[in-house]
Amino acid sequence: MAQYTITYFDIRGRTEAMRFLLADQGCEWKEDKVPIEDWFGGKVEIKKTALFGQLPMFADGDFILFQSNTILRYLGRKHDLYGKNSKEAALIDMANDGLEDLRQKFAKFFFQEWDTGKEKYMEDLPNQLRPFERLLSQNASGFLAGSTVSYADYNLLDLLQSHLIWAPDCLSSFPHLKAFKGKMESRPKLKAYLQSDDYKNRLFHPTRKV
Repeated sequence: MAQYTITYFDIRGRTEAMRFLLADQGCEWKEDKVPIEDWFGGKVEIKKTALFGQLPMFADGDFILFQSNTILRYLGRKHDLYGKNSKEAALIDMANDGLEDLRQKFAKFFFQEWDTGKEKYMEDLPNQLRPFERLLSQNASGFLAGSTVSYADYNLLDLLQSHLIWAPDCLSSFPHLKAFKGKMESRPKLKAYLQSDDYKNRLFHPTRKV
């Protein structure tokens, strides 16, 4: 029986990094899929109790969490994906905060400026990716920080994949990011998940084809 439950829309969105982490760590989880139209139409009971009025919601048994980055950090602590000491943990948090900045910029472009801001976003994308290329280049392990995979690495992989859907050449000038993507996707349990129908059939977003 699955210990974890992810309650979210049937999209990748803010929960795919969690799925990467759980799959790679050999964990089972259950999906509680919420129809987007029901959520925005006020037809979902959980919306009344969602702590910040938003999803995802994550359950570890009867322990409930909201906020996607909080969930990732919780799983990072629980599954030893938070570095080996306080300095490594701080570097991992720093990287993940930078990833949140990028995710926010991508979301603004994707939802608000898709028709008017593509050229500008593409021009600036190398500047947004460069800090993560630098972090990877400084760490011989090939991860963002520390000698082993961290929760932030799953977040980075998700964001890279999200950009590559519509900008397939965006890593051409970033050898470390490109190598990182290959390294992560070749991890046996994560590779199996990426080859699964569950992953392949889950849309990036239901209302926009990219």
